[in-house]
Amino acid sequence: MPITPGTKLPDATLYESKAFGDACPLSPEKVLVADATKGKKIVIFGLPGAYTPTCSAKHVPGYVEQLPALKAKGVDEVWCVSVNDGYVMAAWGKELGAFGKVRMLGDGSADFAKKLGLESDLTPFGMGVRSQRFSMFVVDGVVKSLNVEQGGKFEVSDAATMLKQV
Repeated sequence: MPITPGTKLPDATLYESKAFGDACPLSPEKVLVADATKGKKIVIFGLPGAYTPTCSAKHVPGYVEQLPALKAKGVDEVWCVSVNDGYVMAAWGKELGAFGKVRMLGDGSADFAKKLGLESDLTPFGMGVRSQRFSMFVVDGVVKSLNVEQGGKFEVSDAATMLKQV
């Protein structure tokens, strides 16, 4: 069962590279979801993978574009979470102009996606277990709204929809 509004986010560890070295991102640091959401209003959007077409062309760019409007409505942070490692998330974020604006968080083992009940088995397509495409508004660790896409769609997890919900 997927997580529902009114529910506290599960304990999970994500990974984030916060800086770059000469050739690539520096070692990712642990981000404990429970600690990182305390006392904050956060928009979290999840997607199947870095460098995938819809995610790269629409999902992340939409949140980068709408970031000032989300902040104006009181959102403290916007998180992009994908079943990739922290290195890949940082490099992808840099490439898309999101690094330093949207927190690009790796869920390499799909632990967070599984605990949310939002995992998707894409093994037949060579991608393993991934996250469904979703967005949620979280206040002090509690889900206030949740939007989950159906079967490869991109209709309800976009930044414009989230902007109406915060």
